[in-house]
Amino acid sequence: MKDELVRALDACDGSALLSLAEDVHYADLAGFYEDLNDEERDFLLKTIGPELATDVVAELPYPLIEEALNHFKPAQLRVLLGNLSDDDRVDVFQVVSEEAQRRFFALLGPRDKELTKSLLKYDEDTAGGRMTTHCGRITADMTVKQAIAVLRRDKDNAETLSRIFVVDAEGRLVGKVRLRDLAFNTWDTPIRDIMEEALEYVLASEDQEEAARILSRYDLIVLPVVDEFHHLLGVITYDDALEILQEESTEDIEKLAAISGEHSEVSYLNTKVVVHYQRRVTWLVGLAFVSIASGYVMFRFNNLLGRAQLLSLFLPMVVAAGGNSGGQAATMVIRAMALGEIGPGNALKVAWKETRTGFFMGISLAIAIALFIVFILPRFPGSGYDFTRLAISVAVAITIQVLSATVLGAMLPLVARAIKLDPAVVSSPSLASTVDVSGMLIYFTTASAILHL
Repeated sequence: MKDELVRALDACDGSALLSLAEDVHYADLAGFYEDLNDEERDFLLKTIGPELATDVVAELPYPLIEEALNHFKPAQLRVLLGNLSDDDRVDVFQVVSEEAQRRFFALLGPRDKELTKSLLKYDEDTAGGRMTTHCGRITADMTVKQAIAVLRRDKDNAETLSRIFVVDAEGRLVGKVRLRDLAFNTWDTPIRDIMEEALEYVLASEDQEEAARILSRYDLIVLPVVDEFHHLLGVITYDDALEILQEESTEDIEKLAAISGEHSEVSYLNTKVVVHYQRRVTWLVGLAFVSIASGYVMFRFNNLLGRAQLLSLFLPMVVAAGGNSGGQAATMVIRAMALGEIGPGNALKVAWKETRTGFFMGISLAIAIALFIVFILPRFPGSGYDFTRLAISVAVAITIQVLSATVLGAMLPLVARAIKLDPAVVSSPSLASTVDVSGMLIYFTTASAILHL
């Protein structure tokens, strides 16, 4: 289908392009749009018109949205913005420039304008910033017949009717019903008699990741969003949760890899080289200078290496073991924090658990390396060393290195969260540089003491 779209676009065949676009899913059409140049994008949008472009614009990467909207005339923009769901419209307003935001606001109808303003007061990474107000909503004092009449009236606007929420006269959330509950009860049945208590909900001010976590934990299709007075404001749906989790996991992966800045929703191949450069170079240069400390440690212990050159054989292994074990611990703790398994008061429990884990891992690695040094290394040319003492020094060094790196890797994310920093961005770069230096100090100090050098 993509090849056919390309041929229609190259031939400037508007009728063929429109016919093909109508048969393509809007998410695929958004991906196709992203790969086009400016002239091709203009022709595509003007061909498909504002009605078909509504869902396409909602699927575009944020940096491309304003540019796409600028291809339409004001009358067309009024249609497109009016057709957007309220959560998608808020997303658009959150990512466009202030000048464009004012221009687009002027095109909204009174109801959409008021609704958009009310939603924009929530940060984009909160539950309120991600919710839609279009949901199945009935009152507890209705009968089944009255409820069905209300839902029939609102069916085109509701995001989903798989879960219908019940509010009291003040608009406070009191329960929920399923559509089948209405279908299989008599018309005169009071809603109050068949509704379930709505136990799962999220505050509008809560982080979006918490909303996604609740949806996932309790296998929900729709999660109600309430204010501090428990008034029902809207809902977050499962597809919103998937997007949130994808965004958060991508952000954590990039920060663990020491990539700074905001994640770009533009695909990798369509992201400019200068953007890739800007996001990577800061940490790269910073960590390069930090690594000078490792070189300084080697310089200070240069005489030790001169007297026992075989020590250099195991130095990379000791340093790498610390980085690997610390990285494992940091990954486990960050994941547990993301899933809500570790709270602020669990630091001592985490430290004790990782201390034991690190000790057992260090001992296992120490035994394996010691056996290699005592029984295998002497078979190679260049004997004359006291391999027993060498084995002991390396074994002790690697045990201390793995133990300390494991505890450090577990504690850094907790410390970062306590001081309001992102655990992912602090843990990986800081841990890698720290264990490099600490590993060398531990190794050389231990070897010097045991080997009497």
